Amino acid sequence: MDESESPGRPGRFAFVGEVLLRFSPSDHRLLAEPGALDVHVGGAEANVAVALARLGHRSRMITALPSGPLGDRALFALRGWGVELGHVLRTEGRMGLYFLARGASLRPSRVLYDREGSAFATTPPQAYDWPALFKDVDRLHLSGVTPALGPYPARLALEAVRAARAAGLEVSFDGNYRPQLWARWSSDPRGILGDIVQESDLLFGDHRDIALLLGREDFEGPDARRRAVEAAFAAFPRLKAVASTTREIEYVARHRIRARIDTRETSHETREVQVAGIVDRVGAGDAFAAGVLHALASGRDADGAVEAGLALTCLKHSLPGDAAPFDRADLAAFEAGGLDVRR
Repeated sequence: MDESESPGRPGRFAFVGEVLLRFSPSDHRLLAEPGALDVHVGGAEANVAVALARLGHRSRMITALPSGPLGDRALFALRGWGVELGHVLRTEGRMGLYFLARGASLRPSRVLYDREGSAFATTPPQAYDWPALFKDVDRLHLSGVTPALGPYPARLALEAVRAARAAGLEVSFDGNYRPQLWARWSSDPRGILGDIVQESDLLFGDHRDIALLLGREDFEGPDARRRAVEAAFAAFPRLKAVASTTREIEYVARHRIRARIDTRETSHETREVQVAGIVDRVGAGDAFAAGVLHALASGRDADGAVEAGLALTCLKHSLPGDAAPFDRADLAAFEAGGLDVRR
């Protein structure tokens, strides 16, 4: 444990979102090529839940999964990482899926979704008992992927953040704008996401996410991020902090990443880290969110939180799959530096 972290009780988190199965060709092949597909369990909120459970926190997943072996597979994977699953609904319907062809060299990765009409997307919001779900929880975390899935998930996300506020919980929200998903139904992304951010105290997103929320196009130039977050603070009175990453892509397997957090009073930007030999970048944003939330729950200040977020997002690039199941010793080793074998 970092000496700056509190030795007190772990954070208590709840996550609302869809759990998915991901299928990926091995060896960076195209989806159209013949061959086996690797299977991973993922989903934006589930990825954060796994990371925080591995870091010693209580992580409660709130979702609906189909009855049957595919839903069972998702449960087995999450339970193995220590995620609390006692409140997961099992219903009729299908499993949400997505397919990832991982890029290489100058060919970017490609995602195909197959999640329309999933058990999660078709479960009505009234199926969830918020007082029971939020018992013994300090913070709710969710992302913009959930409301993008359709009318029921959009209502679910808004009801969840309002119920969390009524129960005295803190709320964090990751913008995670997915145009492919929003385009599938008659939706109002700006209005829906804005209503959710109104209930949030911590936003994960950059100046582009804020531009979408506010319907503005004037966040340009070297001070764009600070001007954007100041506009967000003015528009969303509950908001206390905005955290984001910046990624410069040299080619698919080598990126330069730094992170930033802005509060109403201050801002802190990390050093830039070159991440080379990337194995899998999917879920890196979720790892960043988990690192920030872990550090804040452990008693670190905003500067320490964004450094932890940078560490976990960099580590995520070394693993296949969506989640970043690293422990506190892994984080401490990254922050200390050094790449030799740990014996």
